Order: sequence, then C-alpha cells, then structure tokens
Amino acid sequence: MKKLKLNITRVLVAILVLTSFVACDEVGDTDPGGTSAEAFAGDWFISATNPAGAPVSSHLLFSTYNTAANDNTLWLDDHNLAAAKKFKVKVTFNNDGTFSVTSATSAYGTKTVTITDGKIEKNAATTQGGHTVDKISFKAEFSGEPGIIYSYVGEKRTGFLEDEY
Repeated sequence: MKKLKLNITRVLVAILVLTSFVACDEVGDTDPGGTSAEAFAGDWFISATNPAGAPVSSHLLFSTYNTAANDNTLWLDDHNLAAAKKFKVKVTFNNDGTFSVTSATSAYGTKTVTITDGKIEKNAATTQGGHTVDKISFKAEFSGEPGIIYSYVGEKRTGFLEDEY
C-alpha cells in the first residue's frame, strides 16, 4: 500500500513538473501593439484665454486619448469640469501633431465645438517644477458664442508632485 501511494505521488509530481514547463512556453507574438493616438495621449494642464487675452481658466486638467475606432481620431476631454466651456469631442489628428474638428457635438451636451490650430509639440514646454514636457495648444469656438474664439495652451502632466496644480 505504501508503494502504491509513493508511486501515485511520484506520477502526480512528474505531471505537475511537466505541465509547468509547457505552461511557460511562449506562443506566438504576445506584443499587443499600440494605438494610432498613443504618441499624443495623456493628461494636460491647460489654461484658456478669451479673444482679448484675458484668462478664462487656468491649469484645468484635460485628457487626450484614443477612440475605439483607432483611426487617427482622439478624444479631447475636459472631464466636464471646465467652468461653462465643458466639452468632450473627437478630433482628427495628423502624424505631425496637428489636430482639428468642425462643429463636433460635445459628449457632455448638445452644443457644438469647432477646434482649429490644434498642435501637440514634443518637448516644447516647461512645467513649474522645471521638467521639459510636451506642449498642447488649440483654438475653440462654441456654438453658443459664434465668432468668439478662445485660445487654449498647456503642458503635459508629469505626475511629479512639484508639477501638480
């Protein structure tokens, strides 16, 4: 009886060892790749000014991220927090970092937004902590205020405490 238990234990240990080696075998390419918008995705601290250059808001947290379509569009999102100018729209971007959209309906309501002169520039801004980061800038015209164009400029969020607002 002892020999039978010992033999069963040995067989089970052998099976366990063999399956563990097989389970660790890498099959095919496991790199999921990226999205078309990954170079331009991130969180941004953005300040807005009116046409006269007066501040409207400062250091608001915006995000840019890929859409499900993965087709050179990305979301430009102020997280529904930007005072009266709340918007989340899909913009079309180019590989050089420029982006725009005409009369896009905001996901946060029925107003439309036109984004022009959008640009993400690599290493073109400095944070308050002294870090070199990407810069974002664009102009926005809202359907509720036709002809009034707001300017938005900001820098990419680093996550460092000294750069947080």
